[in-house]
Parts: sequence; structure tokens; C-alpha cells
Amino acid sequence: MIASKNFALFRLPYDGVATLIEQTSDSPVELTAARELGTQQGFVVAPFTPSAERPIVVIRPDRITMTDMHDIRQQLYDYILKQDYTPRQHDSLPSADYHEDFQRFHQAIENGRFQKLVLSRSIRVERSTDALQPIELFYKACALYPRVMVALVSTERSGMWLTATPETLMQGSGTQWQTVALAGTMPYADHIGWSDKNIQEQRYVASFIAEKLNLFADDFSEEGPITARAGHLAHLRSDFHLTLNNATSVGRLIEALHPTPAVCGLPKYEAADFILNHEHNDRSYYSGFMGPFAVNGQTHLFVTLRCMQLFDDHYCLYAGGGLLAESDEQQEWLETEAKLDIMRQLIAP
Repeated sequence: MIASKNFALFRLPYDGVATLIEQTSDSPVELTAARELGTQQGFVVAPFTPSAERPIVVIRPDRITMTDMHDIRQQLYDYILKQDYTPRQHDSLPSADYHEDFQRFHQAIENGRFQKLVLSRSIRVERSTDALQPIELFYKACALYPRVMVALVSTERSGMWLTATPETLMQGSGTQWQTVALAGTMPYADHIGWSDKNIQEQRYVASFIAEKLNLFADDFSEEGPITARAGHLAHLRSDFHLTLNNATSVGRLIEALHPTPAVCGLPKYEAADFILNHEHNDRSYYSGFMGPFAVNGQTHLFVTLRCMQLFDDHYCLYAGGGLLAESDEQQEWLETEAKLDIMRQLIAP
């Protein structure tokens, strides 16, 4: 089905169609800043912080194939749809690296340097010889997580990644766009009582987005927050609808937004620098963003959360959580464990 080295196979939330974008010759375009996206077209794969060593990659859409999901591996798809989420046995004690990072991050918040910092971690999971193939993992993710954007992406620069992410960074076309403020995490239930910490964390993100939209939008509206489900987890989400004052400024708006406080912290640039210098985890393309940009006139960019990088003999799974002054290390650790379960559920035997 996939003949190219550089490709993106994705399914948008609630969509019944899988789209395959392939670049059939040459290497993808590499950018060092999101503002350069304004003239591009293709599937974008961006890291947490773009650089010459780890650039934004744009897969040129030389070939686009759209397939009804119900025509693909129907037997596997039907089997997975009948499965229920099975809670995993979590590591109850934080690792030494996480403990050290938490203490350093939390102290910086308590000292007043930051309002919020996002601390991430990653784990290695060995890949068995009879493991599902990457494309089968994609179908499995689509079946288990219909509410989110699922993507299997491979480029020579980034490697191969699978994500099932609930967070929109920017989507729309022309002057009409939408973004969301997504933060706060709890196990999904019919009735959820959100803690003050979760409410404050989400409000930081929403206020940051509103501040940036004021610089680029003629007008915008905010709705929410509401409880949004993503697999076995729930988040607080506010939706923003905006009219850009210049259709060509979307790249500069994306650069102003990314990385949002949902994956970075406040103040933004100081937090990003602190994370790069003090976090044990190498985020790579985790907590960046990806999605089709100006493909068939439409853009759908999502923050790269609930993801893993695929290697020949193992997987590398990523998760993170927002820290405030009132954060508790044990609770934050268990939140990352719950987030890691999104990918663990896919590679479980």
C-alpha cells in the first residue's frame, strides 16, 4: 500500500476515511521556523523546538490516496472495536530521573520563575518478533480512538512515529480558522469533578491562546471549557474560532502559539529554554505538531501527543504533564502512566 520512504497516513477525528500522502522523489522540505510554512503545501512534521539539527519537515503531496476505513483490514478493525480498555499495571514509584526533574521544575515554579512548566518522560518497550506491523497499529489506533487524530508518519529525518492525539493546534483555510486550549487530565467517567489545579492549568492555556489571537485575528470567539474524552482519559477543552486579518499570516500565528503552555509552560520562551536545558527526556518530535497543511485547500495541524517512535526492535513512548505550584509528584507520575497507556494499549499482546 505504501511505496514511499516519506509518507503520512492519517485519519481525522470521527472521520471514516484514511488519507495517505506520499512524496515519491527527492527529500522533504526542511524548515527551521513555523513562520516559513505560509508558502508550503504538504504534511507537516514539527518538533518541540525546531532547529537546523531537528527541523520542521514537510512531506510533499506527490500522491494522495483516500480509502474508506471500512474497506481496510475489516477483520482486524471489527475485532478491535469490540475490545474494552484494560487498565495496565502502573509503576507506582517515579523513576530517579523523573524525581530529579520534578524537584528541579517544581522548585523553579515555587521560586516564581514560572507559572507553569510541562515535564515529560519516555519509556522504551521492546518489540517482539510477532508484533503488529506499523500499518496494523495505525488501524488499531483508529478503531480504539475514534475521537482523535491518528497518524502514522515516516520521514528520513524524523523516523517513524505513530500518534493518537486529541489536541488541535490550528485547522481551517483562507481567513477562517479554529484552535483549542486543551489541558487538565483525569480518567474518563460519566461525571467528573475537576480539581482547582486542572481548572487553573487549562485557564493558563486558554488565556495564552486568546492573547496571541488578539495579535493576528480581526475577531475570535471562545467557547468552553467543556469535558472532552480521548480514549480512557478526559481533558478540559475550550474552542476558539477566529478570522485572520491576513490569510498569509497563518505561519506566523502558528509560530506564536507553538509550543503552547499545554506542552511547554509560562512564560513561553523562558520555559522552553528551561525544559531543553534541564529535562532528562529528549522530546524529539514529541510535543511538536503534525498534520496536512494546505492540502486540497485545508489545514489540520495537531499537537503531537499520545505518541511513540517506532524502531526495528523497540518502541519509544512519550508522555508529559503540566506542573503548577500545587502539583504533587506522585499524582503527576501516575498521570503520565495513564497517558502512556494510550500507546501501550496498541502494542499490548
